[in-house]
Amino acid sequence: MPDAASPSLDLTLAILRAAAEETRLRILALLTEGELSVSDFTDILGQSQPRISRHLKLLVEAGLVERHREGAWAFFRLTDRSDASRIIRPMLDGLNRSDPLLLDDRTRLEAVRSQRSHAAQAFFSRLAPEWDRIRSLHAPESTVEAAVLDVLGDKPIRNLVDLGTGTGRMLQLLAPRALRTVGLDASHAMLSVARANLEKAGLRGIELRQGDIYAPPFPRDTFDLVVIHQVLHYLDDPARAIREASRLVAPGGRILVVDFAAHNLEFLRETQAHRRLGFTPEQVADWLDEAGLDCTLNRQIAPSKKGDEQLIVSLWLGQDRRVATDWPLTAHDREVA
Repeated sequence: MPDAASPSLDLTLAILRAAAEETRLRILALLTEGELSVSDFTDILGQSQPRISRHLKLLVEAGLVERHREGAWAFFRLTDRSDASRIIRPMLDGLNRSDPLLLDDRTRLEAVRSQRSHAAQAFFSRLAPEWDRIRSLHAPESTVEAAVLDVLGDKPIRNLVDLGTGTGRMLQLLAPRALRTVGLDASHAMLSVARANLEKAGLRGIELRQGDIYAPPFPRDTFDLVVIHQVLHYLDDPARAIREASRLVAPGGRILVVDFAAHNLEFLRETQAHRRLGFTPEQVADWLDEAGLDCTLNRQIAPSKKGDEQLIVSLWLGQDRRVATDWPLTAHDREVA
């Protein structure tokens, strides 16, 4: 028997009417592959921007698709809202993927992703020489990433947000362990790099959002793990960023901060826009404490080679003091589980 929370007949009919049109059904099928922009749809479907926008507007109004802004761009994704998702997902899963029309759409989607990847790599290659110089001053990224996994341990991760996600490397590392993964960055260009990297890695369902780390656009108590990786040294007010991050942490949740220990490499201010020359263990621990978290760990990773120019990578783990609660599963959680 259907439960009381099952969608009403009227809602079910409205959702099915919205999907029961060739272009809109093709749009929904494409969105099972990940977030896409209006420009992506016009390239893939060979239709005008106004026509695509009208179809997307109907799908958004029906609750089947969600829209979010990224600078001058708009990206669309399948909804996680329980009613619409409960109705539409089984239908999309049951589509014949070898249908010639859908097969052609996916082929053109791969071409769009390839173009996006080339553009992202061109942007990244312009930054790479300076980034490579910085990497040479600290421990290998593989060592740091192994430490991140070790520090987080085996505790399950339901909802994860990476603030200042950059190239999306932390998302690639941690998304396989989380039910829901979100990356936030202020830069559309960096989000394009992250999107291309995630697609190349074959990771789907990761949400990317443009936004300010001082005002992250998420409800309070949303995430049981918040990651701030190599971001604080760019900020005028890192303490404020940690306070805002703590607002997102669910009861019993955690914040992981990865950044440089205090150093005297002044050239990083001049050439890399670093506002802060690293942080002492006490600084970040005090900021976590003021934000309502216990600093349960500080680990420092020294570079393998010696020299005058060195950067030590520090990891801080903050634990929310409130008692963890068992939240009801969201529609997104149920689908992933």
